[in-house]
Amino acid sequence: MNQPLIEVRELAKIYGEGDAAVYALASVDASIERGEFVAVMGPSGSGKSTLMNILGCLDRPTTGAYMLDGSDVSGMSKNELAAVRNRKIGFIFQSFNLLPRLSALANVSLPVMYNDDDVSEEEQRERAIAALNSVGLGDRLHHRPNQLSGGQQQRVAIARALINNPPLILADEPTGNLDSRSSEEIMGLLHELHAKGTTIVMVTHEPDIATHAGRIVCVRDGKVVSDGRDGHSPCLDRKVLDGGKQ
Repeated sequence: MNQPLIEVRELAKIYGEGDAAVYALASVDASIERGEFVAVMGPSGSGKSTLMNILGCLDRPTTGAYMLDGSDVSGMSKNELAAVRNRKIGFIFQSFNLLPRLSALANVSLPVMYNDDDVSEEEQRERAIAALNSVGLGDRLHHRPNQLSGGQQQRVAIARALINNPPLILADEPTGNLDSRSSEEIMGLLHELHAKGTTIVMVTHEPDIATHAGRIVCVRDGKVVSDGRDGHSPCLDRKVLDGGKQ
């Protein structure tokens, strides 16, 4: 049996000590197979953002283990985590996180510039152009973010996430700042990536966006309360989403 791409065991994230301790995550067990498309949902304060930060190697758990692509990353140093992020994970953020003074081409090239491989400037450029072509922006190479629509900026962000060919894409509210048409286009791109074998884990508040995933993990009070497939999840009920901590 193949090893899951993501496996967490008894994962906990605790802020404070003693009586003041707050469990953002409480003994979470979960695994995600290679090639899955998973949506993570839950009310505000449920722990889903904390979980995504740990999965993205942006934070460490207080206790528990996190295996990513066969390696235990839960105890790695900051430099080791940075290397894992660059090689193994592509990030897509709600706010795009593009550098405003750089062109689309330069923004997409950034992850290659910061990896440990000896990649020439010519190869960096070729890979960035190929990534932008793959998201339909081959004619926008030299446009800056303020010259692009919201949907186009998110396409640039997706191209940046893809440039190092990571096995995992983490998408944090990828359609949160987009209109309905642009949202549909971005979800179409994610489906294309998934069809090519990329593993996608997506946080969203929107039930209609979540149903694009093949599996919906519902988080509440720091715990996974349901793990449904084929569009079945209590988190698709708006009352559930609105009923958590504020």
